[in-house]
Amino acid sequence: MKIAILSEDASLYSTKRLKETGEARSHDIKVINYLRCYINIASHKHSIISLHQPLENFDAIIPRIGALRTFYGTAVVRQFEMMGVFSVNQSQAISRSRDKLRCLQILARHGIGLPVTGFAHDTEDIDGLIETVGGAPLVIKLLEGTQGIGVVLAETYQAAKSVIKAFRGLNANILVQEYIKEAKGADIRCFVVGDKVVAAMKRQGAEGEFRSNLHRGGKAEGIKLTPEERSTEVRSANAMGLKVAGVDLLRSNHGLVIMEVNSSPGLEGIEKATGVDVADKIIEFIEKNAVTAKTTDRIKY
Repeated sequence: MKIAILSEDASLYSTKRLKETGEARSHDIKVINYLRCYINIASHKHSIISLHQPLENFDAIIPRIGALRTFYGTAVVRQFEMMGVFSVNQSQAISRSRDKLRCLQILARHGIGLPVTGFAHDTEDIDGLIETVGGAPLVIKLLEGTQGIGVVLAETYQAAKSVIKAFRGLNANILVQEYIKEAKGADIRCFVVGDKVVAAMKRQGAEGEFRSNLHRGGKAEGIKLTPEERSTEVRSANAMGLKVAGVDLLRSNHGLVIMEVNSSPGLEGIEKATGVDVADKIIEFIEKNAVTAKTTDRIKY
């Protein structure tokens, strides 16, 4: 098969692993910087051009779209879809997952457990917003933040009011969520491929850090999931329309809660923590689905 990996940087761990694994399975793998592509929009012939050459005859693409490149990246993925190319994650599903508010609304509509969450932009009723999630301590998130950036733990009521006012001054959209103290700075990252959890790790935040992101000094180890956790992770990915996803889960006193569904999860942390060849699982998924799958997205919201 001829497979394109859409990535800004061919030297990234995830991109290299997918390329090496695909080639080891006898596929023709091309790494394409989607930001350097341009699209020819015409009703009679859909095309994408890179380095003066049309990108043709691909059987599948693996989108590795950066969080800050979602608009252009999903446009390129959508163009491939219009050309009849199978995409591991479709453009609409990627867009859904990148919109934190929309993601939470979709998960809530499917009855999936979530932290108590409030959303605001320029509300004067800050006290009411704080009370919506049970008061302090609470977590305040910029809607556009990634990798733990723009996430603040407000431990007191006054601190929460000050941070919310500061974000309001930046004209920013914010999420306010209950703080799951009992998680003790740890979460569970699961890697879903198709309808299965292929790997799972527990991420523990650095000393004194409530965020568990590995980019922020957290540590990871493999973990065994309960059947309920596996089911919740798969349901969350399916609700977003994603076939390859990283799903983040917390164990709270009121049950399992989903924190995020990531459409371009990194492979390095979870492969090293679990010893699972996740890249191989992704290529295998393409082999089984690229020929027969349709590109229609059936998620209604």
